Amino acid sequence: MALAAKGKAITDPSRLTGPEKAAVILLSLGEDHTVIWQQLDDEEIKEISQAMASLGNVAASVVEHLLVEFISNMSGAGSIMGSFEQTQRLLASFLDADKVDNLMEEIRGPAGRTMWDKLGNVNEEVLANYLKNEYPQTVAVVLSKVKPDHAGRVLTLLPDSFAIEVIMRMLRMESVQRDVLDGVEQTLRLEFMPNLASANQRDSHEMMADIFNSLDRQSEARFVSALEERNREAADRIKALMFTFDDLQRLTPVNVQTLLRSVEKDKLPMALKGASDKLRDLFFANLSERAGKMLREDMELLGPVKLRDVDDAQAAIVAMAKDLASQGVIEISEGKNDEMVF
Repeated sequence: MALAAKGKAITDPSRLTGPEKAAVILLSLGEDHTVIWQQLDDEEIKEISQAMASLGNVAASVVEHLLVEFISNMSGAGSIMGSFEQTQRLLASFLDADKVDNLMEEIRGPAGRTMWDKLGNVNEEVLANYLKNEYPQTVAVVLSKVKPDHAGRVLTLLPDSFAIEVIMRMLRMESVQRDVLDGVEQTLRLEFMPNLASANQRDSHEMMADIFNSLDRQSEARFVSALEERNREAADRIKALMFTFDDLQRLTPVNVQTLLRSVEKDKLPMALKGASDKLRDLFFANLSERAGKMLREDMELLGPVKLRDVDDAQAAIVAMAKDLASQGVIEISEGKNDEMVF
């Protein structure tokens, strides 16, 4: 066992077992990323929890090594795509056939037993974009198998001449032969669904950018620096995707004013205590003289503050800015080096 003796920190990452490494990573990510636990089965949770409870002290260098190793491996692995069929094949490699069948039946669930049920949950624009390149007869079969309201929305998104041809085929269509139906279903399963899943697959660098955004500045700088040594390309991609407090300089005056109206009043003085002069000037320039004076007084009253408290306040304001941007209330320019032209 690689677990540390009482009071002695673990300093050699190579001596850690798989569950112990997972425990270190999950502990370092903290409560903000408990969604990862939801991807584990009961046995994995139990094994990692036992390792976590017995872990003891782990040196900062070990934590840094494991996180950088984790990020590098994930970045180099490329994208992955899970499917019903792949899951079934994987389970069959270590479980009895009867148990696999029962598990897959549970996973499939009553709402997703057939391909046609699954299509009913696909956005009509996505489905129409795929079907417009198929034969009218194939589209007619597909639309005859989904719910009428969904079929109607898809029809309105198809080119008019093509949609009319599909309607004519549907009017002339009686019972569809089993082999034709199986052929259409097989095509959808092998071509459309994998592409749909792949399109919805989140980029691993985006995920790591979100995780890095949640770290305090010292940890963020440490991990970015270490990652640059191991994988410069991955580090550059992650940095480009990150949105930090300093990036608020990319906001226009109107957007800054909108953000100021939404920010909790006690967050701004704390956040600006650790801000650059340029960013402070941006905020003060978009406040009234009276509001600016009150903000300066609040900042002075705070006195010396902990860096962690500053980071938390800045993170809250960044989260608010991203939330407003996702709602379309404010707009954040795409590039960090964008210049405004007047």
